[in-house]
Amino acid sequence: MKKYILTLAVCIFANLSAQRVCGTDQKMNDFFAKNPDALAKKQDLRNYLTSKNNTAKLPQTVVTIPVVVHVLHKANDPSQNISDAQIASQIAVLNADFRKLNADFNTVVPTAFQPFAADMEMVFCLATKKSDGSPTNGIERKQVPSNFNFANNYYQSSGLLAWDPTKYLNIWVGDMPSPYLGWAYLPDAAGFPMDGLAIGHNYFGTTGTATYPYNGGRTATHEIGHYFGFLHPWGEDGSLCGTLDNDDGCADTPAIDDPHGGGNIFPDNTNTCVWSANGAMFMNFMDYVTDSEMALFTNDQKIIKSNTLAGPRASLLNSNACTFLSVNEVEKANSINIFPNPTTQYISIASPLVNINEIEIFNAEGRMVKKATIKNETDKIDVRDFIPGVYYVRTYKDKDFIKSMKFFKK
Repeated sequence: MKKYILTLAVCIFANLSAQRVCGTDQKMNDFFAKNPDALAKKQDLRNYLTSKNNTAKLPQTVVTIPVVVHVLHKANDPSQNISDAQIASQIAVLNADFRKLNADFNTVVPTAFQPFAADMEMVFCLATKKSDGSPTNGIERKQVPSNFNFANNYYQSSGLLAWDPTKYLNIWVGDMPSPYLGWAYLPDAAGFPMDGLAIGHNYFGTTGTATYPYNGGRTATHEIGHYFGFLHPWGEDGSLCGTLDNDDGCADTPAIDDPHGGGNIFPDNTNTCVWSANGAMFMNFMDYVTDSEMALFTNDQKIIKSNTLAGPRASLLNSNACTFLSVNEVEKANSINIFPNPTTQYISIASPLVNINEIEIFNAEGRMVKKATIKNETDKIDVRDFIPGVYYVRTYKDKDFIKSMKFFKK
């Protein structure tokens, strides 16, 4: 009997330790604790990302995101120096998953949920140019000491510094500490030194050191979802149905109060906040099921992606790290956008195709109330002292007027 109980306990522990765990919520909590100014602006940005009323349009339908992979391998484990082929396998998975071209879509996603699935209209490429224009294969490698603390130091000089995070999606791959498979930083951290995602080498790609049941490349798919603003279906931190923390901002992902660990059978209402005939969308890429059990993003998640690329991550569109954009002057002007709008704390100017470097803000009476210089989408212009109402922004490139826009201060 004792032997049976011991065996059962071991099996339960093994199952729990093997479950997908994402460190994004913890990392973002740490980020906000260290950056109270970002915390104060968090709700304004969240409202913008989830809004279906934004009119900003991307300059092209399918956008290309330049990626640089930083491989940190410990001296005592050569296998951590993953191959180019393993990295290529991961890029291939991303390009299938984000275009809704994944071969398992029809078999994993129930018919009832298939109409909610979205083509994210994004592709990923390993960077071919560094910031200085010199050629690269988009991969850099570094051997680190056997006692290297990957979780805390991967983006430090003891690890590998990020390439300009406003121009590249940085992915660090290394010895991820248990229980995490990976994590990413939400758009609130755009431009910070750690901006990007970190993943365990044994959860990256589909070959080499990638280990079952997380050898389908879906950890990167999940974490890049966070990078573009997606939350877990149960929201942030809290798991109490009906609370603010329980909302992922997507009406087409049924609300749940806990993650799914895998092995679920459709329809499953175990964790749903409201019982329904279809149950939970546990096969969404942002849940915690195994790689072979997740297969879709939704239309509302696509709205968040589009708002992110029209706002805090717009600068990715003009990095030219993979290809050059060919756009006309009208498209350049149309690409300029104010976010968040409406706002209570700040505004930023997203201008992926025009180098806007100065703005003027006027109140409804036509009086200029603020003038500011800006560098990129991560610059925040403080409007906390503005009285509620309508304001107009004039944007300039080297003193030449480019576009006028308005925003609402609540």
